[in-house]
Amino acid sequence: MPVAEATGAREPMTVAGFRYLALSMPEACEMGHMGHPDFRVRGKIFATLGYPDAAWAMVQLTPEQQRAFVRREPAVFEPVKGGWGVSGATNVRLWPAQTRTVRIALALAWENVRPARDASRAGRVRPGAGRGLAPVRRPQARS
Repeated sequence: MPVAEATGAREPMTVAGFRYLALSMPEACEMGHMGHPDFRVRGKIFATLGYPDAAWAMVQLTPEQQRAFVRREPAVFEPVKGGWGVSGATNVRLWPAQTRTVRIALALAWENVRPARDASRAGRVRPGAGRGLAPVRRPQARS
């Protein structure tokens, strides 16, 4: 069941678990692109499944974030080949990836592509907010 797969920090990642985590980002939706599923926020792709094959996914990181993930877990993360990889597109080997690490990578990817008008929001994205859970809200001062 995807919920169980997506909640345990030590659980190995599956296609269903990756999909669940990606769709848990606020306003995330699943569409298709070049024959495989992708995940978007307001039309911008932040992750895909099935590239280069069914054992992989992709997250759109910054080059600096990509270097950190590849350095920390080279068996899981590697740059996409070509220009996309140079700009931060990072392949994720679903197995042996751990749910906690993928959750962090997806949250960063979502933040990297979200439209600028969301940049003023207080706080960071809370995975799960797109699944009907209340987003993290900061109290506003009364005027």
